Amino acid sequence: MAVKSPKVAKKTTAKPSTAKAATPSKAAAKSAAPKPKKATAKKSAATPKATAARRKRPAAATKPVLLSGGNPQIAKGYGDAPIRAYIEAMPGWKRDVGHRLDALIERTIPGVSKAVKWNSPMYGVEGQGWFLSIHCFTKYIKVAFFRGTSLRPIPPGASKSQDTRYLDIREDEPLDEAQFAAWVKQASQLPGERM
Repeated sequence: MAVKSPKVAKKTTAKPSTAKAATPSKAAAKSAAPKPKKATAKKSAATPKATAARRKRPAAATKPVLLSGGNPQIAKGYGDAPIRAYIEAMPGWKRDVGHRLDALIERTIPGVSKAVKWNSPMYGVEGQGWFLSIHCFTKYIKVAFFRGTSLRPIPPGASKSQDTRYLDIREDEPLDEAQFAAWVKQASQLPGERM
């Protein structure tokens, strides 16, 4: 037999009811209502039509998304396949230029290392790092030479980075392939960027 202490007995006694006590308080209503789970709330936001469309498309058949400026969104990957996927996803005239640049780089540096990182093709020398990257913008393609200030002549585009220089390729301007190949050859012989 347990005997209740006066404090406990005091807490368990009922309070006199008032007119407001008959209606449930807001706090009681909130605590009684089940809270929706965050994951469930997010899932219900997707429409059944959108969900069905996602299920129907095989992964290989989906077209790459073009980010701002028309830069293809390609998953990070190493080797020739991700570079080819990036070039094929380049919009309009940029695709032809992408094929030309890739062929020039391969011809100039046989066995060049390739990867797509941060939605940009990267070219490098095994064990030395990356010397060049390509990125699409709305009206031009930007080629970044990571040690561009060491190239002769220095590529025309300045950078916030101390060593990097850029070459912007526009649709209506011819590409000096001999100069580009000379820059690629020089850049491949310099220490590359480790990324």
